Amino acid sequence: MNSAVEHDARNRDLTTDEFDFELPPDLIATAPARPRDSARMLEVSCSLSDRTVSDLPDLLRPEDVLVINDTRVIPARLRGTRRGAKLEVTLHKAEADGRWRAFARPARKLAAGDVIDFADGFTAGVDEKGEGGEVLLSFPGGEELFDALERHGEMPLPPYIARDAGATASDDEDYQTVYAVRRGAVAAPTAGLHFTDRLMAAVRNTGVRFVTVTLHVGAGTFLPVKVDRIADHRMHSEWGKIDTPTADTINSARVAGGRAIAVGTTSLRLLESAAADDGEVRPFEGDTDIFITPGYRFRAVDALMTNFHLPRSTLFMLVSAFAGTNRMKNAYAHAIATGYRFYSYGDSSFLHLADRNA
Repeated sequence: MNSAVEHDARNRDLTTDEFDFELPPDLIATAPARPRDSARMLEVSCSLSDRTVSDLPDLLRPEDVLVINDTRVIPARLRGTRRGAKLEVTLHKAEADGRWRAFARPARKLAAGDVIDFADGFTAGVDEKGEGGEVLLSFPGGEELFDALERHGEMPLPPYIARDAGATASDDEDYQTVYAVRRGAVAAPTAGLHFTDRLMAAVRNTGVRFVTVTLHVGAGTFLPVKVDRIADHRMHSEWGKIDTPTADTINSARVAGGRAIAVGTTSLRLLESAAADDGEVRPFEGDTDIFITPGYRFRAVDALMTNFHLPRSTLFMLVSAFAGTNRMKNAYAHAIATGYRFYSYGDSSFLHLADRNA
């Protein structure tokens, strides 16, 4: 497991309160822009520029590479019974031999050794019961499980997308990127939701290349930071992979003067997990729980496309580390004042890496 946390000494006592802000509830997007690439995009550098996602090709150089996460969201929310009592289970991380970490509600009804019935012939055994409603479940595993989830599961929308009856049929498409391939995520890499086939063709026409990595996004991405000191926060882990051709392409582009532009914090976290001290991206396969906060020295990423994140979240801490805390606070204040839409189905931003010496 990669567990890189790099702070300057002055940042070890940063508090969660420093990454708080007031967000009007009506700015939380409950549906995506249509078409996807018509969403607004705020360019953040030493100044702020209001754009749309379709302007992305104008921000790119022919030598650049866009790093996208090809994970595919599985219908990870299941409704079942245990001895006649109803409960809901949301898978959040795959373990070995077909076992999954999951959150169960109500968990008090479960004990190790129980069997949960989801449908005829589709059950799970409770191997362990942890804290906070977490359980470890045994499934048949592999593609058989994914096929069963497609038949019986629901799209695991984040809690801030209000749906009285749960996910809808449109969410099954809206909550996937157009390039989603590898099944295993329980949350979408939301920056990628803005891409359309038309936008990807326009990007390629500039000479920019796409390269793919895989990070299976876990439900922990929605967990708030509950501790006062961010150094005390325990980061969730997620499985990711960067193959050798992808690493070589990124390294060659940067040597030639191009930029590695991460589409989403998932791509960025994986690249930084795989980066050597000199910035070379190495092949990677395994878990990462990298926690990036102000003071971190970025090695492998030069620009970042990302949505607008929750107050007091690890992701707002990450973008503050990347573009500068004061700059991001100003950017978010501008976004709120001018009606940008927040979170998974919301608008986008394009962040330039801040000069650490600035």
